[in-house]
Amino acid sequence: MIYPSISELSKDGKYNRYTLVIATSKCARVLTDEYVKQREYAEKLIANKATDKSLISMIKREYRDEKAVKSAIKRLHEGEFAIYGEGEEPVEEAAEETVLSVEDDVSAEAAEAIAEESTL
Repeated sequence: MIYPSISELSKDGKYNRYTLVIATSKCARVLTDEYVKQREYAEKLIANKATDKSLISMIKREYRDEKAVKSAIKRLHEGEFAIYGEGEEPVEEAAEETVLSVEDDVSAEAAEAIAEESTL
């Protein structure tokens, strides 16, 4: 069983199981998409010989080693992802936290090498 439980995620009965399943699946999709982006970016760097790092070392461990659903549940519980119903507007701080960046783990030189090649 994955921690936290459904009762802990439901925020005192505010969300039902269906809502939690949908929210978890959407969060898991965001995490999976981020993994794919990081992997593609790392593969480009390796193909262009812009880095000597291994593919595995260039992808963040949280995307690489943990299952997307488990990470999504953990992030929902920690408040990194938030559930908004109809008529509710997201808080700007929460919206910024869900923005994920591929370029955080890549050196500036490697990013420039990719940019130069794409302009050719």
